[in-house]
Amino acid sequence: MTDSNTKLVVFYDGACPTCIKDRRWYEKLAGKTGESVEWLDITGRDDELRSEGIDPHRALRELHVKDTQGRIHREMDAYILLMARVPVLKPVAWLIGLPLIRPALARLYHAWVARRLDADAD
Repeated sequence: MTDSNTKLVVFYDGACPTCIKDRRWYEKLAGKTGESVEWLDITGRDDELRSEGIDPHRALRELHVKDTQGRIHREMDAYILLMARVPVLKPVAWLIGLPLIRPALARLYHAWVARRLDADAD
């Protein structure tokens, strides 16, 4: 999907207004650091996702990020990796990695995504 091995690749749902808004928020906070992130809209790219080892259905339900070594990280690991690149977000990355906070946030995130996808299906 990308030839770059120096950037994080963030697989995001470009058909999701909230996802687009979150991307813009990240880019604003990241400033120049944001140049080390490539955003890839997963809409209509099921075959490409599968070639990366990503289930297209899960890609809609969990954030996936490919690191500079080509490893895929998902869910909270993906958020931690992405946020840790931005100085102002490093404390948040540390916080969401804590043992009690991480699973609680994962549950809240999955519930939010399920509601969003259910609303889109209506």
